[in-house]
Amino acid sequence: MRWQGQALDADDGALPGLARAGLVRTVQTPEFEGITFHEVLCKSALNKMPEESTLPFRFTVNAFRGCSHACRYCFARPTHEYLDLDAGRDFDSQVVVKTNVAAVLRREVTRRSWKREHVALGTNTDPYQRAEGRYRLMPGIIGALAESGTPFSILTKGTLLRRDLPLLALAARQVPVGIGVSLAIGDPEMQKAIEPGTPSPKARLELIRAIADAGFDCNVMVAPVIPYLTDTSRHLDALLGAIAEAGATSVTVFPMHLRGSTRGWFLNWLAEEHPALIRRYRQLYGRGAYVTPEYQAWLRERVRPMVEKYGLGGSAHRQEASPPPARELVGAGSAPALTLF
Repeated sequence: MRWQGQALDADDGALPGLARAGLVRTVQTPEFEGITFHEVLCKSALNKMPEESTLPFRFTVNAFRGCSHACRYCFARPTHEYLDLDAGRDFDSQVVVKTNVAAVLRREVTRRSWKREHVALGTNTDPYQRAEGRYRLMPGIIGALAESGTPFSILTKGTLLRRDLPLLALAARQVPVGIGVSLAIGDPEMQKAIEPGTPSPKARLELIRAIADAGFDCNVMVAPVIPYLTDTSRHLDALLGAIAEAGATSVTVFPMHLRGSTRGWFLNWLAEEHPALIRRYRQLYGRGAYVTPEYQAWLRERVRPMVEKYGLGGSAHRQEASPPPARELVGAGSAPALTLF
């Protein structure tokens, strides 16, 4: 039986935030040890960005809330607090799944009022995190967008995207499709420490190669660059060289920002693993979420010649009709992002 060996709980006694989110049931399964899925029925799939947003898209779709990638710097962590869950371990292990998201999206994008504006996927939590292997929500989302004539883009760290490359190739015959991969850490040990739930750098380089082989331009988000940990010339040059060799066409690079409760979560980890850096971080970030303008300028000038050397400035100029996704940019407010080319 499908549910054999799994624990199912009714919504009795659920946290008020989850009840408000439309909780249907809570699931734990041995295949996903340490992760709890909260299945909900969403009322809307399309999220409209605030009018003051400077991002190159106005609509997003997020099939999940919370993310098992467990990136310590993830800007989306504070969104879990709206569900009466914490932004730390709960964000990593309590994953909300919008099980009806594809059906709701199909209804929304077939309305006569829908203008077929660009939709970005992966702007909050990763659409190809491990939960997608269980729930298979993305094929329905891709189909709804393509069949309605809606252009879209995807940003992910998840190698599960390879499963859907044939479907994405079919969709690209109907609408503009942009695909981006997030790969900010090339050192496997550092990646495991900071992004413990993500696929390895090698696996993501192979994903970039598969995307390129399928005929897509691939923008890579080398972001966030983590001050004093991943900003050395040696690390960045090796990473950008590997990204270029894998077939990426462009990169977007900017430093880490630490908004809301993400700041405390990351700095607590930093104090345990790299205590000597705490004073430097206090100087670099002050009491705010963003690095100093001086650091941004320094990083920009460090990276610029590497981007030129490896020819990674190309597709950003060519794909104005299908803007690359920018997950880490969402919520950046007025702070300038370090976007190269």
